[in-house]
Amino acid sequence: MEILKFKLSGKSAFFKKPEVNTYCYFTYGNIHRIALLGILGAILGYKGYSQMKDILSIKEEIDLKPAYPEFYEKLKELKIAILALNPKGVITKKIQIFNNSTGAGSKELDKKNKIEYGVNLIVKEQWLENPKWEICILLDCEEAKKIKEAIQNRKCKFYPYLGTNDHFADIEYLGVEEAQPIKQDDYRIDSFMVKDNIEFIEKNSRQLRKILSEDEIESYSQFKYEEALPKSIDAEVNNYKLERFVYTNGFVKFLDSKQVYSISNQDNKEVIEAKKRKNIVFY
Repeated sequence: MEILKFKLSGKSAFFKKPEVNTYCYFTYGNIHRIALLGILGAILGYKGYSQMKDILSIKEEIDLKPAYPEFYEKLKELKIAILALNPKGVITKKIQIFNNSTGAGSKELDKKNKIEYGVNLIVKEQWLENPKWEICILLDCEEAKKIKEAIQNRKCKFYPYLGTNDHFADIEYLGVEEAQPIKQDDYRIDSFMVKDNIEFIEKNSRQLRKILSEDEIESYSQFKYEEALPKSIDAEVNNYKLERFVYTNGFVKFLDSKQVYSISNQDNKEVIEAKKRKNIVFY
């Protein structure tokens, strides 16, 4: 079995958190599975949430059943690994303020004259600056192979964006390599992991002393990035279902029988000299 690898980056990104709808729109700190499936769906030409709005607009005329957007229906079984390329998984954020000067996006009603007119709308959004990730997809199904074909040949049906159409996505094909499963008791994982599936190995634990020498333990410095990110969507109303994800350089032990894979490191020459392989898990 093979693994497709590509780099996903851009000057900025905005993956909207749905909890806040006033004053300022906030973003998730990293790309999440649903946003990534949306990008891949755009590449293949699949419909998105606008399709669901069309269905809901005629809900009184049809027997409405639970449904997903086309991109999610077709790609929800993909096995994906997301590797943070920004240092420690932390991406700089900034508040961007802009206005809708045409008035086309917001309307007010003049009740006296019974006409609508455009008004100036001030928008505040929190953007990610210079985000970048390495994306790995296990080529174990037909949809995954379609994505490989499109990215290899630099083809897409719709423009891929990092959240909204203010943020163009750059996709760099890194290659395809044979999947190399590895089996150990403890791992250093280079991709995001579901927190509930792992146990952290503490610095002063007996387990770590079996892995590292005394000198290595002395200089051992661990970081952990953690965030609740969308992992799936609800069929009834298409709301996000969140899980807590972790990105760390520390050693972990999996509480389930999660398969870990080893891939070649293609970040940069300095990193490759220090670490020639990366360990990833798919979810």
